[in-house]
Amino acid sequence: MTLLSYCTNVHPAEDLAGILDQLDTYAVPVREELGVDRLGIGLWLAAEVASGLAEDRSARLRLAEELRTRGLVVQTMNAFPYQGFHDDVVKHKVYVPQWTDVRRLRYTLDCITVLADLLPEDAEYGSISTLPLAWREPWSSSHDLRSGIALDEVTRVLRTALARHEQPIRLAVEPEPGCVLDTVADAVGWLADRVEPEHIGLCLDTCHLAVSFADPVEAVDQIYRSGLRVVKVQASAALHVAEPGTQEARAALARFAEPRYLHQVRELTPSGAVLAADDLPEALETLPAQGPWRVHFHVPLHADPEPPLTSTTEVLTSAVSALRAHEPDGLPHIEVETYTWNVLPRGSRRWRPEDLVTGIADELRWARTSLADQEVYQ
Repeated sequence: MTLLSYCTNVHPAEDLAGILDQLDTYAVPVREELGVDRLGIGLWLAAEVASGLAEDRSARLRLAEELRTRGLVVQTMNAFPYQGFHDDVVKHKVYVPQWTDVRRLRYTLDCITVLADLLPEDAEYGSISTLPLAWREPWSSSHDLRSGIALDEVTRVLRTALARHEQPIRLAVEPEPGCVLDTVADAVGWLADRVEPEHIGLCLDTCHLAVSFADPVEAVDQIYRSGLRVVKVQASAALHVAEPGTQEARAALARFAEPRYLHQVRELTPSGAVLAADDLPEALETLPAQGPWRVHFHVPLHADPEPPLTSTTEVLTSAVSALRAHEPDGLPHIEVETYTWNVLPRGSRRWRPEDLVTGIADELRWARTSLADQEVYQ
């Protein structure tokens, strides 16, 4: 049975009391609006909170009970952002600490400890998504080696956890444009000979996949041909603009150029080459705009942006359809990850960032209808 969740990294709280308060403010009303007894949440914990819970099993069990009483189910965690994910400026800080840094290993191991005590009895497995090693610069063979050693330690811990619990927990490495593992192909090439697929696989973020202009069916096939698996899908959509050189398109794109998050851009040229810019303001200045653009800006799934912009939900639906062929017994975890509600352009008639409960519920309804050919519960 597939669990559909929404990621709580959309909420800024970074202490346990604040997290519970925001779950009461948003997650419980979302569950009630959807009319379901249980709502899946992809839990994000800042490093300090994860550390405190990992050190105190009684606190973990209290948190598990708090979630149960609210009808909230945790099968997956997002351990990509370390802390400060709602700072005024995040940009490249989201990739720190990288996988060469012991803090990244410690944080991930803390999340494994926490998730083991939050998983419901009917969960087939737990998943934790993580960053694709680091931002691409600086990076060397020594960084490769140190990251591989860190992931070996994660594997050792996951084996130990599986010996203690019936439900496995798996780490899901998430390719992202601009990072060491920029594309699915990069992630497959790096991971295939380094990890044990039973314990470490991929997180397929479909916004990132779309930005790379990769074919979603071929990308999924490539993962499984390599012997790896998709552990988790982050259901997300990028911005797409067919003719980015027009005045109308540039004005529309400029409304999405905001200071908090990095919005990588890729242009598909008439020759088939893909050009890159690390952020939207840079793209508006430097890319030739002779072919379509895709922008790493997670936009709500249930409604297209205003023309001439569109979104890439077709990449999401195609990827999930391709996954069904490889996972006939049930899809991986699916987590709706639109963390950008608070930085969406104001005044849009299609999205109301101030009405987060309705927005999250509308996205989950869309995902349930568009992705759920087999049973999905909330």
